[in-house]
Amino acid sequence: MFRASPPFLTGTRKSSPSDEEMSGNGRVDGSKVSYLLRVQLPDRPGSLGSLAVALGSVGADIVSFDVVHRSDGIVVDDLVVDIAPGKLPDTLITAAERLTDVHVDSIRPFSGLLDGHRELELVDRVAGATNDRVQVLAEGVPKAMRVAWCLVISLDDGGGYRVAGSDSAPSTRRIDAPWLPLHGPSTLDVEAPWVPELWRDLDTKLAAAPLGSPTRALLVGRPGGPEFRPSEVARLGFLAGVVATVLF
Repeated sequence: MFRASPPFLTGTRKSSPSDEEMSGNGRVDGSKVSYLLRVQLPDRPGSLGSLAVALGSVGADIVSFDVVHRSDGIVVDDLVVDIAPGKLPDTLITAAERLTDVHVDSIRPFSGLLDGHRELELVDRVAGATNDRVQVLAEGVPKAMRVAWCLVISLDDGGGYRVAGSDSAPSTRRIDAPWLPLHGPSTLDVEAPWVPELWRDLDTKLAAAPLGSPTRALLVGRPGGPEFRPSEVARLGFLAGVVATVLF
């Protein structure tokens, strides 16, 4: 766990929480609840330590982190942060953005911890599944890719249809998918005419990658954001490409 005092980082915690540590509002560990922050900060030594100190000033601890994107002197990190129940998430944003050149892209409740090898672990889980491996994939993608939901979409003469979906995915069986066939991972325009009205109303960020065929794809969504970074789109494409060799 990264604490404000002393102001240095001790590493990323890798253990998985037990069922008793989980709740619908985030990871619960004793008297703490967890949020996932996506933060932009200067790409220089000490920046993350300074952020840990700032968050510690409001009683928060960084328990896990992962680098999402790095370019032009800016690094984008995902942080799992523990804070006491009853404290407003806004206090985390205020504390972080007191630092020069630090910006919080998004904050949302989070269950679990970050793991840089999550995509390969999901591939292993799909390969070892004995029943409906496509459904196992769909259920595992939200945690692996830090998205709200995942659909596996395929194309037939009637248009796009749902092959599998995560628990939180839209329940529609048919979906207009003019973006299929798809020949590489890409973000999708949430304002496009095919996007369901509810997805637009929720400002759902969308990305997709072909799954073994240009007419079949992983479609992922993040209601309210944040935007998909190029490195995340590349990760989605990597995951889809590797897992397709297991599935098809």
